[in-house]
Amino acid sequence: MMIYPNGPEAALNFLNFVNASPTPFHAVDNAAARLEKAGFRKLQEKDEWEKDIKPGGKYFFTRNQAALLAFTIPAKWKQGAGLSIVATHVDSPNLKVRPISKRSKSGYLQVGVETYGGGIWHSWLDRDLSLAGRVIISEQGGRFRSKLVKIDRPLLRIPTLAIHLDRNVNETFKFNQETEFVPILGLMENQLNAIKGESSDNGDKSERREASQKASSIQANHHSELLALLAGELSVAAEEIHDFELSLFDTQPATLGGINNEFIFSPRMDNLVSSFCAVEAIAESASAQIFPSLEGNVNCIALFNHEEIGSVSTSGAESSLIPSLLNRLSPTPATLAQSISRSFLISADMGHAVHPNYITKHEEKHKPIMNGGIVIKTNAKQRYATDAISTFILKQLVERKGGKVQEFEVRNDMACGSTVGPMLSKIGIRTVDVGNAMLSMHSIRETAGSHDVQNAIDLFTSFFEGFATLDKELTLD
Repeated sequence: MMIYPNGPEAALNFLNFVNASPTPFHAVDNAAARLEKAGFRKLQEKDEWEKDIKPGGKYFFTRNQAALLAFTIPAKWKQGAGLSIVATHVDSPNLKVRPISKRSKSGYLQVGVETYGGGIWHSWLDRDLSLAGRVIISEQGGRFRSKLVKIDRPLLRIPTLAIHLDRNVNETFKFNQETEFVPILGLMENQLNAIKGESSDNGDKSERREASQKASSIQANHHSELLALLAGELSVAAEEIHDFELSLFDTQPATLGGINNEFIFSPRMDNLVSSFCAVEAIAESASAQIFPSLEGNVNCIALFNHEEIGSVSTSGAESSLIPSLLNRLSPTPATLAQSISRSFLISADMGHAVHPNYITKHEEKHKPIMNGGIVIKTNAKQRYATDAISTFILKQLVERKGGKVQEFEVRNDMACGSTVGPMLSKIGIRTVDVGNAMLSMHSIRETAGSHDVQNAIDLFTSFFEGFATLDKELTLD
């Protein structure tokens, strides 16, 4: 890109990925496309694919359009081999359209939304917002299909109150997330499909009409204008839309910033940076055939959903995804136990860079900086799964690519966040928690280091290339 003549290539590729991935569904779809381009074959969980995988093969599967597992089989693979896993998540705090979203007040069309995750919600005010997600539509022959949608123009806004109407706003600003956080979609006089005589504020007539709808119809639950817009994007009739999961997203594209393009200014970097880097590392490693005769581990990436709300879902890290893969590759109790003991997991999630205006929020000796290398996250209370052994292995892998590491521990007087690492380590897999340093985590607009994208790719590539050999050189039990 000429606009960034000195921008790191990996960071520029990330911009394309994050701009095309406003929801977990889009992130998984774009990751799958990248893997297929690199020669990975798509599997279906419902199939008996164990009979079809071959040494040297490259495979992936998705679950519920919201999680993805990809893995490569060594040329001399046998049951009982370990898994070298990079685990990330593809969800971020956002606003989700409610199942009954139809709102109208004082001449405005509004859309009811629910907060998802621990967002910095005031950062969503006065932003140019749009809608993306998946929509279930009917097709010919009585079939149904879930299609992705991304509306590439500003549709919604959550306006702040003018300072003239709240002179103390800069000293006392707070807002109610239920009543004062409702986006506006348009003005009611623009309702082209309004029913003649219908109340403008969801009155009794509207409620009686909604009660008469079929159970399978959502037409009365949302503004007709919104449904017509979705139908136009998908080239279907509004009546062919049977349900949807939509999220709001900021239409301002991600970009490089800073005087030397040393920053990325972007939404959803927690945790699409780690997810992008994991996909790139396994795709590049598999395409380059760096390890065609390796007798070691199955290399694997796992992109999970719902980390921001606890990971307890069919597509979250506490689901059966990793245990199922372990069992299907090593189906006997003996080979499964061997596989777990030989496995290692890098839990990759973004970390906290030191903030120049809030230095005291960091422990004095643990102040990661952006573009300073991989951050190793440790917590004595096991909010992170890192220990001395996994730290040693991680540092060895980083060193092989000439990289640097940084250490992060939270202050004793502050609560510590967590990741997918501790919950996956319960399986018995050795685990380390790492990430790239960033600012404004969980804001609608976050900041990270543009050179750290390649740093993470290098770590994951080194992991896929060298962990099995390194592990043989380490004596523990």
